[in-house]
Amino acid sequence: MIAERGVRRLHAVDEAAARLGLYPGQKAADAAALVLDLHVEDADPEGDLEALHALADWCVRFSPAVAPDAPDGLLIDVSGVTHLWGGEAAMLDDLLARLAAGGIPGRAAIADTPGAAWALARFSDVKIAPPGEQGPLLEPLPVAALRLDAVAAAQLPRLGLTRVGRVMKLPRAQLTRRFGKGVVLRLDQALGHAEEALVFRRPANPWFERLAFADPISAPDDLARATADITARLCARLETEGKGARRFEAAFHRLDGKAQSVGAGLSLAGRDAGRIARLIAPRLDVIDPGFGIEVVTLTAEGVEVISPRQRRLDAGREAAPEEGLAPLVDRLANRLGEERVWRAQPYQSHVPERSVVRKPPMAARTGQGWDPDRPRPVRLFRRPEPIDAIALVPDDPPRQFRWRGRVHRVLKAEGPERIGAEWWRQPIDDVSPGQVRDYYRVEDDDGGRYWLFRAGLYDPKAPAQWWLHGLFG
Repeated sequence: MIAERGVRRLHAVDEAAARLGLYPGQKAADAAALVLDLHVEDADPEGDLEALHALADWCVRFSPAVAPDAPDGLLIDVSGVTHLWGGEAAMLDDLLARLAAGGIPGRAAIADTPGAAWALARFSDVKIAPPGEQGPLLEPLPVAALRLDAVAAAQLPRLGLTRVGRVMKLPRAQLTRRFGKGVVLRLDQALGHAEEALVFRRPANPWFERLAFADPISAPDDLARATADITARLCARLETEGKGARRFEAAFHRLDGKAQSVGAGLSLAGRDAGRIARLIAPRLDVIDPGFGIEVVTLTAEGVEVISPRQRRLDAGREAAPEEGLAPLVDRLANRLGEERVWRAQPYQSHVPERSVVRKPPMAARTGQGWDPDRPRPVRLFRRPEPIDAIALVPDDPPRQFRWRGRVHRVLKAEGPERIGAEWWRQPIDDVSPGQVRDYYRVEDDDGGRYWLFRAGLYDPKAPAQWWLHGLFG
């Protein structure tokens, strides 16, 4: 029940209430007068939407392309996956049986278009529309099956247009002039004459495999074997098409309807089933099988055409060093986290903090490098650290400096290399002499090499500020 403009109305009714003549939108007082022992609850649209999204995530066991159709429906793209159940009818029966077992009553239909499937599921007993035959099946249905707006749904029956077939026989220009473009658009979408965009919970992905078990599994060894089996299936499809993927995501669906996912990324697109399964295997420890896993699904993302030479990798053994860095990078990235494995790449900037960016380890090189006449330290600090330095004259390099409580005596020094602020990246008013830096490469009496700078130009009224910005090794 929900309140609208101070009037309490029924928001939704169950099958028992519908049989007693109650309907959504009816005043709660009128409903209570018809049914003396009427039980009502306050409506929770936000909670209903959250539950619908959870159900959409649960339906990923049937297809990776699931779109919530609020307030009470789901649209599932089953193209290319029905064979995993032995056909469309078997898949539909399995879906409805699982929903019923979970206490969720439902109706479903399969058709060429989302509009036709929506209409047949709600207003017809036909569960599967033959390809290209949705038109005749829609004709006897009420106009509400076209998903019209409230105004058009109320006006059409008043003019005697109670069935979809009658609307289909009218001239398009007349329909558009009288009821607007919405009626014609919905009709064309249902018949397949106009495209309809769906917002899936996750992007539609044709690279999807499903593995179901007669008896639920829960042992770690069984999970590892299932992962290897389903990975081999999907990689075989990729090999047939001459393609590889950059990421593989495995989902383990429990008996209670919950799904847990683990994945593995590749630095270079690949399809070596053994190597991919070994990357996923260490992550299976986080999977809680509960009362058992009944379905495992696997999707491949970032699919692209790859060279046949990548098939050199032997799936039956660990990759050797001479086979390239990609297997090593993959193991490190999947163990430590993809964000922790990267390669430094030069970037055009005068400011040292901006002169390097992080790139994926196996990303193509741009050919750009650092100026060999201006060497940079192997380790550049994220933030310069303050030091106490002594120089004979203001523009000289330091003779000694104190850093982290230790005094370093300078034996050799090179510089200065003057670096100013990049005025084109900030307002001119913000550029000042204090942003000028004089950098020196120095070596202390222990052989340590450091990158120091003095901040700002010489000012007799203010002492110079010295900083240590990096180490050469």
